[in-house]
Amino acid sequence: MRRKSGLALGACAALALAGVAGATAWPTAKGPVGTWHEAPAVTRTQVAAEQQRLAGPPTSAAPQAAAGQTVSPAATAGPATATPDRTEKGRQRPLESAVAADGRQRVGELLRVDRLLGYLGRGPRKETFRYPGASYVKLHFRKMAMLPGDYLTVSSPDGKESYRYDAPKLLETGAVDKWAMSVTGDTAVVEMHRTADALGLGAVLGRLGVDIDKVARGFSRTEQARQPDEQLTAPGSTGREESVCGSDTSADAVCYRSADPVAYTKSKAIARLLINGTELCTGWRVGPNNRMLTNNHCFTTSSEAYDTEVWFNYQCASCGGYDVFRPTKVWGEKVLSTDHVYDYTLFSVGDFNAVKKFGYLLLDSTRPAKNQELYVPQHPAGEPTRIAGSLGERAGNCSVADPSYTGYAANSDVAYYCDTEGGSSGSPVLSRATNRVVALHHFGGCPNSGVRGDLLASRLRAYL
Repeated sequence: MRRKSGLALGACAALALAGVAGATAWPTAKGPVGTWHEAPAVTRTQVAAEQQRLAGPPTSAAPQAAAGQTVSPAATAGPATATPDRTEKGRQRPLESAVAADGRQRVGELLRVDRLLGYLGRGPRKETFRYPGASYVKLHFRKMAMLPGDYLTVSSPDGKESYRYDAPKLLETGAVDKWAMSVTGDTAVVEMHRTADALGLGAVLGRLGVDIDKVARGFSRTEQARQPDEQLTAPGSTGREESVCGSDTSADAVCYRSADPVAYTKSKAIARLLINGTELCTGWRVGPNNRMLTNNHCFTTSSEAYDTEVWFNYQCASCGGYDVFRPTKVWGEKVLSTDHVYDYTLFSVGDFNAVKKFGYLLLDSTRPAKNQELYVPQHPAGEPTRIAGSLGERAGNCSVADPSYTGYAANSDVAYYCDTEGGSSGSPVLSRATNRVVALHHFGGCPNSGVRGDLLASRLRAYL
């Protein structure tokens, strides 16, 4: 469900990823390990953005050479790219993010590597992972055994974006299954920081080390535009439906800052979800407590939430510009409620205090009327926040077409023609009359549709 005009010049959609603000931790079922450091903003110049836009498709997905100790094709173990699973569950209409498995938009690929940072000469203390043109680099660890007091950093080359992982309090040498927070841009540097062996543990040093077995490499904008438009359609449909209904009238959220300040402020409550390293949905804060809402087809379990990055404030700094605000990244934490028929997952996040400042949205307990105006803040195809639905667009492409539309159940949805695309799954659909959420977006197909907010309000009241 690719936006056909998505490569238009001037849009802040070049995936010019910014640095990270705030602090978060590495989530586990037993509690956090490691501390993240606040990082300053990273900007992309207009020239750099244009060069990326004009660049042709990459000739190889294998990592390229870089200065210093760098992963190279010769350093990879097994195939350069893990083949993505593109099978999909049966759907009556196209899921908005139906490019990846289970209805999620794919925004990157997994690469297999085999790199060890060790002790006693069993590996270097520093490795550089560089993938020219990548929008982010995210490392996966299968072993993280260090002496107490030692720690690991995963950073951008200039060190402005840096995350720290402390050694466990107790000496451990077993396997782990951990993703690091992504580093924006095409290069990540991992380094082990050693302290003196005050406890006399030199005899076990040979068993210690940090082992990196996978890297998630974010697609460049050119690669993202080339992703297939896979979707399932309703029986009897042509299969050519687009989630952008007619010409695309959505715009960068910041374009609304003066003309429609309420919509702009409400858009701050949404977040870009990076799931399992390579897949995308949209989520948003619902109510004043630590609660986030997205689709059931985005994820359903706490273990999936633990591997989900939640990016707040990933927005353009100027209308049609190239710089973005630095997003605040926190981890998903616990799934509190989920349902397939109503296609929702309610979950919490780690370090809630870091994202409270972005505000929250409320579900509308009343179904909207036909032709009522709507607006939809979202992260289509992983872009910085965009809003569909211009102020004053009466009965246009972003208004209620049918307040009793059939989704997974009869009359479960609200239908509309607001412009959305892959990655918009889980976005809030707000009424201009109330500025409350009247639908949880999940289907494309023109009309697009979302699960009714009044039904969700009734089902989730006890959790909010």
